[in-house]
Parts: sequence; structure tokens; C-alpha cells
Amino acid sequence: MSALVVGSVALDTVITPFGRADDVLGGSASFFSVAARLFTPVNLVAVVGDDFPKEHIAMFQARGIDTTGLTVTKGRTFRWAGEYGFDLNSRETLDTQLNVFADFDPVIPMAYRQPRFLFLANIDPGLQRRVLDQVERPEMVLMDTMNFWIERSRESLMETLRRVDLVFLNDGETRELTGESNLIKAARAVLTMGPSIVVVKKGEHGSILFTRDFTFSAPAYPIERLFDPTGAGDTFAGGFVGHLASCKDVTEAELRRAVVTGTVMASFAVESFSLDRLAGATKEEVADRIREIKQLSDFVPA
Repeated sequence: MSALVVGSVALDTVITPFGRADDVLGGSASFFSVAARLFTPVNLVAVVGDDFPKEHIAMFQARGIDTTGLTVTKGRTFRWAGEYGFDLNSRETLDTQLNVFADFDPVIPMAYRQPRFLFLANIDPGLQRRVLDQVERPEMVLMDTMNFWIERSRESLMETLRRVDLVFLNDGETRELTGESNLIKAARAVLTMGPSIVVVKKGEHGSILFTRDFTFSAPAYPIERLFDPTGAGDTFAGGFVGHLASCKDVTEAELRRAVVTGTVMASFAVESFSLDRLAGATKEEVADRIREIKQLSDFVPA
């Protein structure tokens, strides 16, 4: 019933209109793991430098995240710095220091090689395929990517897409990948590239799940205390995969619930800098917010 994530664990410096946080825990694998761990055991594969604070590893372990695959190597940890505009929709990257992450070549521990769900976080698509070559075929392979790989490594990305079941994209990435301006047409074009499921993330406007048989849209959870959107997409993926891993079968009904669960987990992530609020979220709070989302769009037709 486990989930395996391969991605980045980083130290972020984040500036928003509401404050600043320096060298706080970040990275795609971090946000995914802390979200998914509420629902399923999580195995994490990433690399950090010997400057990485031990309390962060202790936090992962205290929440049941297996860090056997977290390699600590000599050097500095991957660092990223960014600043958000007032509406938190626009972001400027101020600094990126790959450091030990520049040489990341994931080796999957033997104990991790039979995952039920595999999440390939936003890393080089060639590295994503190297991970796929090391594991037995999971029940579901899910991946994330970004405009950088669409623009710089398109052929490699297309090769990876042909080997996955689901891809997470934001609306801009979906349009850029396909050349379609209409989001519905763009998502359906992605379905011809290999994945049988496409999830388009639209930030404060919610998300849409597309398959060849049905489409499902969910609103974002209304947040009044929004501090930092960093990692929201990876947190969404963690909630999504975590829910599916807690189910016996992946059905249409469970995919719909997974979208809502991912939405709710992302709502915790944006309420604080780093993973502070997300790490403290409970199953009871998740259930409460799921009920609130249902009420947002629940109505009786005339």
C-alpha cells in the first residue's frame, strides 16, 4: 500500500507580501511526502548536503516517512529563493543553487522497488525514466514536470510521458506542451501522448481531472490566511496519491475524491511558510475541509 516519491529536498528562501522565511525546508519530495503520509506509508528518495539540518530528517521520520532513500552527501543542499507578488500568482526566482542536486542520480533501495504508487516529482525526464527502469511496474505511475523541461528537453519529456499513467500540469504548461490555447482541447491532446489521466492545476481556481471517459472539476478550498503558495502543487499530488493508496481499487469515484483530497492538503500548505502548517494537519481537519468543499458546489437541480 506504499507510495514512492523521487524528487528534491531543498532549503528555500521565500519572500511574500506577508513576510520572509530564510533557509526553510522545501523541495517537491518534502511537500509530497508530508501530505501523503496522512494516508499511506511513504518512501522518499532524494539527496541533500551535509549542511542539511538534522531536525528536518527527524520531522520526516516522526511522521512515518521512510528516509532510507534520502542520501546525505558532502556539499551544500539544493537552495532556491523566490519572491511572490501581492496576489501570490506571480513569482520571480531570485536564486537557484543546485549544489549536490546537480549530480542527483537516483538509486532506488531494494526495499522500495515494488511500490503500489510511484510519484516522479519535477526532475529531469531522463532521471524519471531511470527511476522507472529500477522498479517493478507499479499499479500507477504519476509524474510532474514544468515549462523548463517542455522548452529544453521536449523529446525526452515525450518519451517519459509515454511510460506514465497520470501527469500533473498547470494550465500554462498544458497549453505550452500541446500548442492548444483552449484548455479542454489541450488536456485532451495530452491524453494522446501516453497518460490515461491528466490533472490540470489552476491555483486559486481549482483543478480539473481529465480521462478519456469523464471529466471532473473541483474548486479550490477558500483560504483567508494565505501566506506562501510554494509547494502547493506537490502537496496536491501528495494528497491525491495518498488517498488513492488508501483505497482498494482506483475507480472513477476514488479519482474524484483524490482530487478533492489533494485540494484540501494544498490548502494547509499555503497557510504558512515552508511545511509548518502542513506538518501539523490531522485527518480530522482534512475530513472537515472535504465536507466544506462539498458544500461549496452542492445544489439540487430545479
